[in-house]
Amino acid sequence: MNRFFIHLIMLSTMALSPAHAERQSYAVMHGDTLKLGNSLVERTFLWNGGALKTVRLVNKQHKTAILAKGTMPDFAMVKAEVDSAWIKTEWLSANGVHPAYLRVSVWSRQGTLECLRQFRVYDDCPAIACDYYLKGRINPLHQSTVVNHADRKNIESTADMGIQLKTPTIDRIQLDGNHWQTRVVEFLDYTDWNDNLVVERQFIPYRRTGHRGNLLFSKDELTGKGFFFLKEAPSSSTQLHYTGSDFITDFNDFMVVSPGFTHQDISPDTWTRIYGCVIGVWNDREVDALIALRSYQKQLRSATSQRDEMIMLNTWGDRSQDAKINEAFCLAELDRAKRLGITVFQLDDGWQTGKSPNSKTSGGSFNDIWKDNLYWTPNKSKFPHGLEPIVKKGKKLGIRIGLWFNPSIQHDFADWQKDADVIIKLHQQYGIECFKIDGLQIPNKTAETNLRKLFDRVSTETNHQVIFNLDATAGRRGGYHLFNEYGNIFLENRYTDWGNYYPYRTLRNLWQLSRYVPAEKLQVEFLNKWRHAEKYPANDSFAPAHYDFDYLFAITMAAQPLAWMEAANLPQEAFALATLMSQYKTIQHAFHQGIILPIGEEPSGRAWTGFQSMASETTGYFIVYREDNQRPQAELSTYLTKGATIGLELIAGRGSSFNAHTDDEGRLLFKLPQKNQFAIYKYTIIK
Repeated sequence: MNRFFIHLIMLSTMALSPAHAERQSYAVMHGDTLKLGNSLVERTFLWNGGALKTVRLVNKQHKTAILAKGTMPDFAMVKAEVDSAWIKTEWLSANGVHPAYLRVSVWSRQGTLECLRQFRVYDDCPAIACDYYLKGRINPLHQSTVVNHADRKNIESTADMGIQLKTPTIDRIQLDGNHWQTRVVEFLDYTDWNDNLVVERQFIPYRRTGHRGNLLFSKDELTGKGFFFLKEAPSSSTQLHYTGSDFITDFNDFMVVSPGFTHQDISPDTWTRIYGCVIGVWNDREVDALIALRSYQKQLRSATSQRDEMIMLNTWGDRSQDAKINEAFCLAELDRAKRLGITVFQLDDGWQTGKSPNSKTSGGSFNDIWKDNLYWTPNKSKFPHGLEPIVKKGKKLGIRIGLWFNPSIQHDFADWQKDADVIIKLHQQYGIECFKIDGLQIPNKTAETNLRKLFDRVSTETNHQVIFNLDATAGRRGGYHLFNEYGNIFLENRYTDWGNYYPYRTLRNLWQLSRYVPAEKLQVEFLNKWRHAEKYPANDSFAPAHYDFDYLFAITMAAQPLAWMEAANLPQEAFALATLMSQYKTIQHAFHQGIILPIGEEPSGRAWTGFQSMASETTGYFIVYREDNQRPQAELSTYLTKGATIGLELIAGRGSSFNAHTDDEGRLLFKLPQKNQFAIYKYTIIK
């Protein structure tokens, strides 16, 4: 017999404390029906003894509902039934990183396995997230998620037509209808090896088929009702124990699979967190889907201007590696950084006593870091006074100091406590708030768990003042959809030394990612265009030397700009960039607070392209780029409503302020007099 305990806060009753009286999020149980929701979305389950089955997904903004069949449990690891279950709710207060939200915990036991689902419901967000934890014992999982259709018999075979595989599912929704227009988006990181970071596939689900990707959008073509799944996990190519698919579709049955663990990862004594999932609602238009997704993503980290906004200078981009870094060099770079308008100066590899394998000289290693307790102390020969003179001068100039850090990968980050101690001490001693986290390898669940412990402890003990730049350039790391609450993503290494820095390709990567990943969470580079012009073919019009330095900075503005260079190597004319940086800083935080989406054509070196930041229903910003083309004007697709009158105020770049009207498709006419130019506008919808 099932045991069922329920501890539930009902928002419609006096049980809600006065401090929470204005909260919209709720969890309500009526008989065998559980409803989770807020002002924009509601997900209704059959309790089913704790093996929840979705029966309805409501889009409150559009007053529509997607009905689900609820024939199978949404979450199932070993079997469909549960032996016992309970539910409780609690409010988690805002902590400086995440906003307040309602957490609804559903615990269940399936044989020797305990399962804990923790739903996160945020106010004014059209999506509901869920984190999953397992404890106990579990037999090896069934790893085959799909059967190759070529190995099946024809449709006259009743046995093959009815095949059902026991696939562990993180989440699931089983719908009516046969016209679900679906798109799955796959992401690639380890950007030292990839320069095409987004792969999309459109289809209408038919028979059981697996798909790769972190995102699935689907819309009923008959009604316009849509939903999305976001799998909170690394990119498909770097997930743990990957079974070949992230989603399985079978006509109108949508499953989120590959939970990222093996039976050996599950302990009888401690909870193991597996990959999470988010479900959200949208209606008819693609922009509604993108706004719904972004509305959720912005809940993960409440960005502040002081902590999260940055124009960073990191000297590693000029390939001196650790050869130049010392007190005198850094003090001189700070003076140059001030002239440019830099807000964060980051000391990369070489500030520490220990020598890494990336050192200019041989003999460096990351092996057994903690055999030397001085490894992460400032190198005395380079910094005889510690980091104090650097930090002191930075404060005087209004520039924060950041550091590079490589956690000890030995034994799956077993020394995470020692790593955390170092970062916390550097924060307490010097006030360092920004750490670039490099060299990560996450080969198994233990490593992932220990890494999360490291980030959590540092965040908690520094009162959430530390922000991490999570390097995505190599190895098995978090990708674009894991660890998002801890900071931003160092996107890519590109170097003029190797002739692989092309401004339009950097812009293309940002433009493509920004549709699905918050642009403000990406750190994007611009380089010294005067270095190594000889590394590029003389007839290559896309080589960096052919662009104004202002333009190179401008392609990073939708993200967090990274000056990937030694300021000492810049010619005098480069410091004129300070004017644009000053203009940019007046709108940087406001631009990033909006919902940033790509507009115009995909960057190709010949396009008209850009970004739109939607700050409110009537205001926002545009950054528009005219690449190397012969068109002095172009109509760009935007997310403005059709037939609107728009006032555009020039903030920076070429062009001038003007008023314009959107056409029947929401397009807007922009003009730039010459190729490879840009303009930043603040817009207001007049009527």
